[in-house]
Amino acid sequence: MSARRERDDAEPESGLSPDEAVRAMLLLMPRVAARLKRVPLPEPLRSFHLAPRHLSLLGLLLFDGPMQVGQLATRLEVAPTTVSLMVSDLSRQGVLERHADPADRRRTIVTITHEPETRRAIEDWLANGAVAWRSAFEPLTPAERALFVRTMETYERRTSGAPAGGQAAPAAETGSPTAE
Repeated sequence: MSARRERDDAEPESGLSPDEAVRAMLLLMPRVAARLKRVPLPEPLRSFHLAPRHLSLLGLLLFDGPMQVGQLATRLEVAPTTVSLMVSDLSRQGVLERHADPADRRRTIVTITHEPETRRAIEDWLANGAVAWRSAFEPLTPAERALFVRTMETYERRTSGAPAGGQAAPAAETGSPTAE
């Protein structure tokens, strides 16, 4: 059975009401978070002090290649000082390498270590999530993928307290509890 057909069987053609979608996500997100917490670090990475915040930084460097600290900060939407501290910490541990930018020696280029065992472990660690996301996204249209990503970005902003272009409906109006 095709992935598209499985999806069609799993959800009615009419879709979900907002309340049904909220209920489904309130049930799903804790399971996803719990599963992510149980993903073990590969053995070669266990001696490093890696935290979830490092996953995004390593993912950018792995998928997009070496870049400057300022570029990483922009892409991660954090202050350059924050990235600089993470890079320094991971460089000391041997996870990242820093090199002068040949085009402007005042700038530093950051890359994942070239040490084969550590680099392979990082690639394997990140690949599990990439494979799962790819299988989830492949049956979707480009517009559906973009909508999903924007939806997750909005959810992330709203759960961090940042405005996301509109007010959440009070629980009394929706008849369902809110997660905020």
